[in-house]
Amino acid sequence: MATNVSASIFSPWPDRLRHAAIILLAAGLALAGLVAFGELSLAAAFAVFVCIAAAALVPWRLHDVATSPDDKFGTNPVEAPVVRAIVGGMPDPAVLLDRAGRVIHLNAAAAQMAPALRANELAQFALRTPEIITALREAIATAELRRATYLDHVPVDRWMELIIAPVQVPTAFGGTDQCMLMTFHDQTPLRRVEEMRADFVANASHELRTPLAALSGFIDTLQGPARDDAKARERFLGIMQAQAKRMARLIDDLLSLSRVELSAHVRPDLLVDLAPLIRQVVDGLEPLAKERQVAIEIELPEAPATIAGDREELLRVFENLVENALKYGASGGRVVVTVTPAISSEGLPEYRAMVRDFGPGIAPEHLPRLTERFYRVDVGDSRAQGGTGLGLSLVKHTVSRHRGRLLIESVPKKGATFTAVFPSAKYQGQAEKN
Repeated sequence: MATNVSASIFSPWPDRLRHAAIILLAAGLALAGLVAFGELSLAAAFAVFVCIAAAALVPWRLHDVATSPDDKFGTNPVEAPVVRAIVGGMPDPAVLLDRAGRVIHLNAAAAQMAPALRANELAQFALRTPEIITALREAIATAELRRATYLDHVPVDRWMELIIAPVQVPTAFGGTDQCMLMTFHDQTPLRRVEEMRADFVANASHELRTPLAALSGFIDTLQGPARDDAKARERFLGIMQAQAKRMARLIDDLLSLSRVELSAHVRPDLLVDLAPLIRQVVDGLEPLAKERQVAIEIELPEAPATIAGDREELLRVFENLVENALKYGASGGRVVVTVTPAISSEGLPEYRAMVRDFGPGIAPEHLPRLTERFYRVDVGDSRAQGGTGLGLSLVKHTVSRHRGRLLIESVPKKGATFTAVFPSAKYQGQAEKN
């Protein structure tokens, strides 16, 4: 082993001699001059030259052959591009922290979720949620895995799970250091599925009880007293058919509402022009308008009114609004549907789609509760019109999913106005941040 080290130490002599040649030449000329002028003896000059040669040629850094840790790693390994690439490639928001809680790396998803996160700054200053701060402090103090679940309200309600896992990383000097990897997992779909299942069972059992009881009663009657009464049988079968259709509509509305709530945290990203969509809705409801003797007037902009949305969901929104106006505001004789560009309170462009009827209107005490599930101003009238009590709730949730808002205005005996406000597609992302 000693022989190998010795050989490796003295093997690069030709290179050292070549690099020190100028120094040795200059020193030799200077010493020769001093000897020639009698300023220095030959023995002294030789001794000085040997010292200079030794200083230039002897390998004082004996560890050159065994590359130092700094030369080997260059920089702190945890700051290497490969670590940055791994963190950046993670699908969920991810942040790598040092032992003090300062950000080393973060991926694009984390930067979008928490724009205040900055490299080399403490993460707890950017993440103000109490559950996150508590879990982070405990992880720093104990160097153990920590989990936390919290509700994020911006831009929409989302259930998030935070996992802080300790990570041992090599240092530049051959040891290990303690880092922490924070990952955020969106639990909203799972939560919404659970809520959807519970709500569906509760709502369906409550609302289906009446039509099921009616069907059961008519079946008993047809099997008993009215078994041979053709006229009664015909009338009861018609009522039973109407009740079955009502149950089918109720289930369809419940499923539609559940689907919208399930994806409420996901913003639609397809471009939809409101003008042709509303024309399609009005054309489809023209037979109902003629039956109710109501004229539908539409006022649409010439330029495209483009928003980011889901076309089928938006069709359902305007079908509900226009159909409600035709059913409950028919006494006014006309319904006006308009789409107008506007500017929001934040100064961003938006579109206002308004459906107005001139019927009896809605009393002020009912307005705050109109979008609640199964809330009806007049239960008898609503059921007689074939309503399920879910239409406006579905409208509200769909508009909210499109990052818009629903405005309701009404004056008794002067009709009601329902306005769906949507951010312009070009500025929707900015509207979310505001």
